[in-house]
Amino acid sequence: MNVLVIGANGKTGKHVITSLVNSSQHIAKAMIRRAEQIDAMEQLGAKPLVGDLEEDFSYLFDEVNAIIFAAGSGSSTGPDKTTAVDEEGAIKAIDYAKERGLDRFIMLSSMGADTPDLGPDGMKHYLEAKGKADQHLVESGLNYTIVRPGALVDGEKTGKITASLSIEDKSGSITREDVAEVLTACLTEPETYHKTFEILNGETAIEEALKNI
Repeated sequence: MNVLVIGANGKTGKHVITSLVNSSQHIAKAMIRRAEQIDAMEQLGAKPLVGDLEEDFSYLFDEVNAIIFAAGSGSSTGPDKTTAVDEEGAIKAIDYAKERGLDRFIMLSSMGADTPDLGPDGMKHYLEAKGKADQHLVESGLNYTIVRPGALVDGEKTGKITASLSIEDKSGSITREDVAEVLTACLTEPETYHKTFEILNGETAIEEALKNI
Protein backbone atom coordinates (compact mmCIF):
# COMPACT_ATOMS: atom_id res chain seq x y z
CA MET A 1 0.00 0.00 0.00
CA ASN A 2 0.93 3.64 -0.44
CA VAL A 3 0.50 4.86 3.13
CA LEU A 4 0.35 8.51 4.16
CA VAL A 5 1.55 8.99 7.73
CA ILE A 6 0.13 12.16 9.26
CA GLY A 7 2.32 13.32 12.12
CA ALA A 8 5.36 11.58 10.66
CA ASN A 9 7.87 13.82 12.43
CA GLY A 10 6.52 13.08 15.90
CA LYS A 11 8.07 10.59 18.30
CA THR A 12 5.66 7.81 17.40
CA GLY A 13 5.30 8.93 13.79
CA LYS A 14 8.99 8.39 13.07
CA HIS A 15 8.71 4.84 14.35
CA VAL A 16 5.68 4.31 12.11
CA ILE A 17 7.73 5.39 9.09
CA THR A 18 10.51 2.98 10.03
CA SER A 19 8.03 0.17 10.59
CA LEU A 20 6.40 0.72 7.19
CA VAL A 21 9.75 0.85 5.40
CA ASN A 22 10.99 -2.28 7.16
CA SER A 23 7.81 -4.17 6.32
CA SER A 24 8.70 -4.11 2.59
CA GLN A 25 4.94 -4.32 1.91
CA HIS A 26 4.27 -0.60 1.92
CA ILE A 27 5.48 2.71 0.52
CA ALA A 28 5.71 5.30 3.29
CA LYS A 29 4.69 8.87 2.56
CA ALA A 30 5.43 11.29 5.38
CA MET A 31 3.34 14.39 6.01
CA ILE A 32 5.57 17.03 7.60
CA ARG A 33 4.99 20.69 8.38
CA ARG A 34 8.32 22.20 7.41
CA ALA A 35 10.65 21.83 4.45
CA GLU A 36 13.67 21.51 6.75
CA GLN A 37 12.29 18.14 7.89
CA ILE A 38 12.53 16.68 4.38
CA ASP A 39 16.07 15.31 4.68
CA ALA A 40 15.32 13.46 7.92
CA MET A 41 12.29 11.76 6.38
CA GLU A 42 14.22 10.78 3.25
CA GLN A 43 16.93 9.24 5.42
CA LEU A 44 14.26 7.09 7.09
CA GLY A 45 13.19 5.88 3.65
CA ALA A 46 9.95 7.86 3.29
CA LYS A 47 8.71 10.20 0.61
CA PRO A 48 8.22 13.54 2.43
CA LEU A 49 5.19 15.70 1.67
CA VAL A 50 4.80 19.16 3.18
CA GLY A 51 1.39 20.09 4.57
CA ASP A 52 -0.30 21.72 7.56
CA LEU A 53 -3.16 20.16 9.53
CA GLU A 54 -4.54 23.62 10.20
CA GLU A 55 -4.79 24.41 6.47
CA ASP A 56 -6.10 22.56 3.41
CA PHE A 57 -3.93 19.46 2.97
CA SER A 58 -6.27 17.45 0.74
CA TYR A 59 -3.70 17.46 -2.08
CA LEU A 60 -1.58 15.02 -0.07
CA PHE A 61 -4.23 12.33 -0.44
CA ASP A 62 -3.58 11.78 -4.13
CA GLU A 63 -1.98 8.43 -5.00
CA VAL A 64 -2.33 6.93 -1.52
CA ASN A 65 -4.34 3.89 -0.43
CA ALA A 66 -4.28 4.24 3.34
CA ILE A 67 -3.84 6.76 6.13
CA ILE A 68 -2.16 6.37 9.50
CA PHE A 69 -3.06 9.37 11.64
CA ALA A 70 -0.36 9.67 14.31
CA ALA A 71 -0.38 13.43 14.81
CA GLY A 72 -0.75 15.06 18.20
CA SER A 73 -0.65 18.62 19.45
CA GLY A 74 1.76 17.73 22.26
CA SER A 75 1.57 18.30 25.98
CA SER A 76 3.05 21.81 25.87
CA THR A 77 0.32 23.35 23.70
CA GLY A 78 -2.90 25.02 24.75
CA PRO A 79 -6.48 23.85 24.23
CA ASP A 80 -6.89 25.80 20.98
CA LYS A 81 -4.02 23.89 19.36
CA THR A 82 -5.35 20.60 20.72
CA THR A 83 -8.72 21.28 19.10
CA ALA A 84 -7.08 22.37 15.83
CA VAL A 85 -4.84 19.30 15.53
CA ASP A 86 -6.33 16.39 17.46
CA GLU A 87 -9.96 17.08 16.61
CA GLU A 88 -10.35 19.35 13.57
CA GLY A 89 -7.19 18.20 11.78
CA ALA A 90 -8.15 14.57 12.24
CA ILE A 91 -11.70 15.20 11.05
CA LYS A 92 -10.41 16.91 7.91
CA ALA A 93 -8.14 13.94 7.22
CA ILE A 94 -11.08 11.56 7.60
CA ASP A 95 -13.20 13.64 5.23
CA TYR A 96 -10.41 13.85 2.64
CA ALA A 97 -9.97 10.07 2.81
CA LYS A 98 -13.69 9.52 2.35
CA GLU A 99 -13.85 11.90 -0.62
CA ARG A 100 -11.12 9.90 -2.34
CA GLY A 101 -12.51 6.49 -1.44
CA LEU A 102 -9.36 5.31 0.34
CA ASP A 103 -9.09 1.69 1.46
CA ARG A 104 -7.95 2.09 5.07
CA PHE A 105 -7.76 4.67 7.86
CA ILE A 106 -5.81 3.85 11.02
CA MET A 107 -6.26 6.27 13.91
CA LEU A 108 -3.79 6.52 16.78
CA SER A 109 -6.02 7.54 19.66
CA SER A 110 -5.61 7.15 23.42
CA MET A 111 -7.01 5.19 26.31
CA GLY A 112 -9.67 7.37 27.90
CA ALA A 113 -10.85 8.97 24.66
CA ASP A 114 -14.23 7.33 25.22
CA THR A 115 -14.48 8.61 28.82
CA PRO A 116 -12.73 12.02 28.88
CA ASP A 117 -14.55 13.17 32.03
CA LEU A 118 -12.79 10.44 33.99
CA GLY A 119 -9.33 11.58 32.89
CA PRO A 120 -6.92 13.85 34.77
CA ASP A 121 -7.84 17.53 34.61
CA GLY A 122 -4.90 18.32 32.34
CA MET A 123 -5.91 15.58 29.89
CA LYS A 124 -9.67 16.02 29.67
CA HIS A 125 -9.69 18.43 26.73
CA TYR A 126 -7.19 16.31 24.81
CA LEU A 127 -9.19 13.14 25.42
CA GLU A 128 -12.41 14.86 24.44
CA ALA A 129 -10.83 16.04 21.17
CA LYS A 130 -9.55 12.54 20.46
CA GLY A 131 -12.94 11.06 21.24
CA LYS A 132 -14.75 13.40 18.84
CA ALA A 133 -12.33 12.54 16.04
CA ASP A 134 -12.72 8.83 16.77
CA GLN A 135 -16.50 9.08 16.60
CA HIS A 136 -16.32 10.94 13.30
CA LEU A 137 -14.18 8.13 11.91
CA VAL A 138 -16.57 5.43 13.11
CA GLU A 139 -19.46 7.23 11.41
CA SER A 140 -17.53 7.95 8.19
CA GLY A 141 -18.13 4.65 6.46
CA LEU A 142 -14.38 4.13 5.97
CA ASN A 143 -12.68 0.84 6.74
CA TYR A 144 -11.21 2.11 10.00
CA THR A 145 -9.20 0.89 12.94
CA ILE A 146 -8.85 2.98 16.10
CA VAL A 147 -5.91 2.04 18.32
CA ARG A 148 -5.92 3.34 21.90
CA PRO A 149 -2.61 2.79 23.70
CA GLY A 150 -1.97 3.40 27.35
CA ALA A 151 0.94 5.51 28.58
CA LEU A 152 3.58 5.86 25.85
CA VAL A 153 7.21 5.29 26.77
CA ASP A 154 10.51 5.33 24.92
CA GLY A 155 12.57 2.19 24.60
CA GLU A 156 13.08 -0.70 22.22
CA LYS A 157 10.12 -2.62 20.91
CA THR A 158 9.24 -5.86 22.66
CA GLY A 159 7.00 -7.23 19.92
CA LYS A 160 4.53 -8.33 22.60
CA ILE A 161 1.30 -6.68 23.66
CA THR A 162 -2.03 -7.05 25.38
CA ALA A 163 -4.88 -6.03 23.08
CA SER A 164 -8.57 -5.92 23.92
CA LEU A 165 -11.69 -3.92 23.16
CA SER A 166 -11.35 -2.77 26.78
CA ILE A 167 -8.39 -3.60 29.02
CA GLU A 168 -9.48 -3.86 32.64
CA ASP A 169 -6.15 -2.82 34.20
CA LYS A 170 -5.08 0.28 32.30
CA SER A 171 -2.12 1.10 34.54
CA GLY A 172 0.55 -0.30 32.24
CA SER A 173 2.48 1.33 29.41
CA ILE A 174 3.65 0.56 25.89
CA THR A 175 6.70 1.58 23.89
CA ARG A 176 6.21 3.88 20.94
CA GLU A 177 8.00 1.36 18.74
CA ASP A 178 5.48 -1.32 19.65
CA VAL A 179 2.62 1.09 18.95
CA ALA A 180 4.12 1.75 15.52
CA GLU A 181 4.35 -1.97 14.80
CA VAL A 182 0.69 -2.37 15.78
CA LEU A 183 -0.40 0.47 13.48
CA THR A 184 1.47 -1.05 10.55
CA ALA A 185 0.13 -4.54 11.23
CA CYS A 186 -3.44 -3.22 11.36
CA LEU A 187 -3.25 -2.11 7.73
CA THR A 188 -3.68 -5.66 6.47
CA GLU A 189 -5.12 -7.57 9.44
CA PRO A 190 -8.84 -8.15 8.77
CA GLU A 191 -9.59 -8.86 12.44
CA THR A 192 -8.88 -5.19 13.19
CA TYR A 193 -11.23 -3.81 10.53
CA HIS A 194 -14.02 -1.58 11.89
CA LYS A 195 -12.78 -1.99 15.46
CA THR A 196 -11.64 0.21 18.33
CA PHE A 197 -9.32 -1.42 20.83
CA GLU A 198 -6.80 -0.74 23.58
CA ILE A 199 -3.19 -1.88 23.79
CA LEU A 200 -0.44 -2.16 26.38
CA ASN A 201 2.80 -4.08 26.42
CA GLY A 202 2.07 -7.67 27.37
CA GLU A 203 2.91 -11.29 26.69
CA THR A 204 1.36 -11.97 23.27
CA ALA A 205 3.07 -11.46 19.92
CA ILE A 206 1.57 -8.49 18.07
CA GLU A 207 0.33 -10.50 15.08
CA GLU A 208 -1.35 -13.10 17.30
CA ALA A 209 -2.89 -10.48 19.58
CA LEU A 210 -4.43 -8.61 16.65
CA LYS A 211 -5.90 -11.79 15.18
CA ASN A 212 -7.78 -12.33 18.43
CA ILE A 213 -9.26 -8.87 18.98
